[in-house]
Amino acid sequence: MTALEIGIASFPVLMILIFLRVPIGLSMFLVGLGGLIMVTDGTQVAFGRLKSETYSTFSSYSLTIVPMFLLMGHFATLGGMSSALFKAAEGFLGHRKGGVAMAAIGACAGFGAICGSSLATAATMGRVALPELKQYG
Repeated sequence: MTALEIGIASFPVLMILIFLRVPIGLSMFLVGLGGLIMVTDGTQVAFGRLKSETYSTFSSYSLTIVPMFLLMGHFATLGGMSSALFKAAEGFLGHRKGGVAMAAIGACAGFGAICGSSLATAATMGRVALPELKQYG
């Protein structure tokens, strides 16, 4: 099989693993590792790349700052800033139909502008907005 045929054949395998409820990251890892072993005709190159790719991925700057943004979002939640943003957005949009959902989106936009990280915004505002959305149905 050529590398293109292996790549085309690996996509249905990936979908089957996902539909069997194997976690997506693990499914992608297994299919990618299996495809690399098939393309390079052995495990030597595949496991050598596994070592180097793992180090280069985890030593990148973009992944090292994500925990700091999450920590900043947690501090904002504990300080009450995120709930104050939600209450302000609810004051502007809460009287409309679907206003609580619009307020959640508005508060996410405001917190995202302050924080600068979409991951921290989603984690923080999800913690704040979800109880309010459940309360209003």
